Amino acid sequence: MIRHQWDISPKEAIVLQKRLAGKIRIEPVPEQISTIAGTDCAFPEKDKIVAAAVLCDARTLKVLAAVHVEQECHFPYIPGLLSFREAPAVIAALEKLPDKPDLIMCDGQGLAHPRRLGLASHVGLWMDLPTMGLAKKKLCGEHRPVGLHRGAWEYLREHGEVIGAALRTRRLVKPLFVSVGHRVTLEDVIKWTLRCAIKYRIAEPIRQAHLLVSAMSKERREGLFS
Repeated sequence: MIRHQWDISPKEAIVLQKRLAGKIRIEPVPEQISTIAGTDCAFPEKDKIVAAAVLCDARTLKVLAAVHVEQECHFPYIPGLLSFREAPAVIAALEKLPDKPDLIMCDGQGLAHPRRLGLASHVGLWMDLPTMGLAKKKLCGEHRPVGLHRGAWEYLREHGEVIGAALRTRRLVKPLFVSVGHRVTLEDVIKWTLRCAIKYRIAEPIRQAHLLVSAMSKERREGLFS
């Protein structure tokens, strides 16, 4: 578990990222995973963030709890530093859940990040929980062509280092870019992503969080102009 100030400059944030990246642990998740939390966030206004966390049964994917938070957000939008903009709200939402999840899925990067500390890794370190990153777009690295069938994947590498995988969760649909956040292995990430992405490209816990945060953002925007 780590603690640090969030109100820092971009230059300080880069230094902190490099230091924290060395604390990431890659280890198998426990055999018994009962609950999985998915997170997502949105910005209904320039300096307002809404983050959602949804707790699901790991076997059935049934929603057990869904919460959201709204916060002020003052850290600027800078590619590569998005966790300093989003993580405080994501963590606050996760901490509102009635039970601590066994595994967390974040809509964002883990190790597949130029400094190996994306949102999923940052959240995982802060909460000291198994965490994985599932991103819809690649931030860095290269991979070989991915097969067209569900379950096909290829390593995502940067300068020869494996930083994640390009994983196809639906046939003929664009792959996700998945990576270790903290206290998981890449094999765990691939396995659990496929287990949770049954009907859609996106894993169900994250999809449910996205639906919630989208509804909250829409409600907030409509309230501003009503």
